[in-house]
Amino acid sequence: MSEVARAAEGVRLRLEAEEAALVRALVEQLLALLEEPGGSAGGDPLAAALGISENAVKPDDPVLARLFPDGYADDDEAAREFRRYTEAGLRDGKREAAGVVLATLRPGERVLLDAEQAQAWLRALNDVRLALGTRLEITEEWYDKVAEMDPDDPRFPHYAAYDWLTMLQEQLVRALW
Repeated sequence: MSEVARAAEGVRLRLEAEEAALVRALVEQLLALLEEPGGSAGGDPLAAALGISENAVKPDDPVLARLFPDGYADDDEAAREFRRYTEAGLRDGKREAAGVVLATLRPGERVLLDAEQAQAWLRALNDVRLALGTRLEITEEWYDKVAEMDPDDPRFPHYAAYDWLTMLQEQLVRALW
């Protein structure tokens, strides 16, 4: 079972090999998803250097749409402009947080995360949970749905993983605050 505890220097974290393998697999899948272009800067190298996309549009993939929601629900033009200026930076931040998780993941070993690393873990776990929750179509009634589900149902392990990630994220939050 995982261990998450406050320490004087930050947060002490230890994940069993199976838990670490799950986190690694899910974070690597998230990174692969984040590599998909969210609109390019086209031929303008200055815009590209500044992270400004010329063709930023709401993603068709529901997971990406959840990870990068519209900034304005009732104004398509404002939403497109907001996305144009923010998505590249958001995408980079999500990749950076995922990279911190992968860099600090040590199966079976205690790892001391400083406050910045622990925050990166929280952001990455949140992104993984959003992605998994979107794929699983998680609603407020999901616990009831899983309680009635046959444990042999092929979806059951995915719900169990989501539940475990929720618990891990909560433990990190409690250790930080």
